[in-house]
Amino acid sequence: MIRVLFICLGNICRSPMAEAVFRDMLEKQGLTGQVEVDSAGIGNWHAGEPPHQGTRAVLDKYGISYAGIYSRQVKREELPNFDYVVAMDSDNIQGLKRLGLAPSDHVFRLLELVPDELEKDVPDPWYDGRFDKVYDLVTAGCEALLRRIQADFGLSSSNG
Repeated sequence: MIRVLFICLGNICRSPMAEAVFRDMLEKQGLTGQVEVDSAGIGNWHAGEPPHQGTRAVLDKYGISYAGIYSRQVKREELPNFDYVVAMDSDNIQGLKRLGLAPSDHVFRLLELVPDELEKDVPDPWYDGRFDKVYDLVTAGCEALLRRIQADFGLSSSNG
């Protein structure tokens, strides 16, 4: 099983959105049995809460389920269990470094996979409410991540 962990600051806006979007993509590609997806936050301010209402609204708009996604804080000891640790921004990378996980081929910002995107940090919509913009960026990043995983592990879609 290939394991992916999305990371943001509080695990309430961006990383749960990425988890839901990526799970939806995997389901549509028939890859849910081969790739496991999770998300967590650097901090624990929202532990146990569902995604932010803005995240839920944009996911509802696109018919993407967020069932079973609740905020939690990342634990240092779980990090080696993931094949990819995907941060939303540079601050999250710094948080991962404090937990002993340095950037590598399998620890990176999501938008580093999107060559046409000049900005490599997914902005935090908690501050500006731009959930639709974040959805567009997360979707582009997740599409690129799926291509990367398929190339790295030789996976092909069973639905086309």
